Amino acid sequence: MSHRAGRTRWRRFALILTPSVAACAALGIAMAQGALAASFLISGQRFQVNVDTLTVRGFSIYVMVDVTKKGERVPVMVTGARHATISGLCQSVPIDLPLLGPHTFKITGGDTRPATATNMFIDATTESVGQADFRDIDIGVAQGAITKGPIDPGDRNSRFFDPSGFGQQAVSATLTHVRVTAVAISAGTFNIPDLRLRIEKGHHECP
Repeated sequence: MSHRAGRTRWRRFALILTPSVAACAALGIAMAQGALAASFLISGQRFQVNVDTLTVRGFSIYVMVDVTKKGERVPVMVTGARHATISGLCQSVPIDLPLLGPHTFKITGGDTRPATATNMFIDATTESVGQADFRDIDIGVAQGAITKGPIDPGDRNSRFFDPSGFGQQAVSATLTHVRVTAVAISAGTFNIPDLRLRIEKGHHECP
């Protein structure tokens, strides 16, 4: 009686698994080196981003619609920063690996030295902040009239961008204990000291 049907072809499995892990690692490294593209079709998968302290010069918030590769539309709040300093960065992405089940891909950095980013945009479905301090803030400004913070050029030219829609802006902002559920992050540059990437078995969201 043959038992070959129950065996795992580990060499073949490794060939399947390696490209996805490598792609995740490449994303983190690209973020650290400032090579992440500014506009892209999103996967639609939510991921967690937690930050101890986020200090922004040139702050904006506006509403947009992101589009997945399958053509699905996802409403998001876009938080823009001309320049951001980030302490205690953690990003966690739930993944389901073939045969191995639920795992978590995690990126951390900015613990000993802050991470920095320019022209950063966080496309989020939910955001919570322990304490928010703004300087020279405008609430209710038309999205097309935002000048203190950035608007992604790809968003401004999108059919989903409403120039008369609701927006917020501030010359600067300091946010602590930031908790974000996001579908995309893009930046002109994103430099992350002490960058660490790892895959953990099970569900391990950022604390």
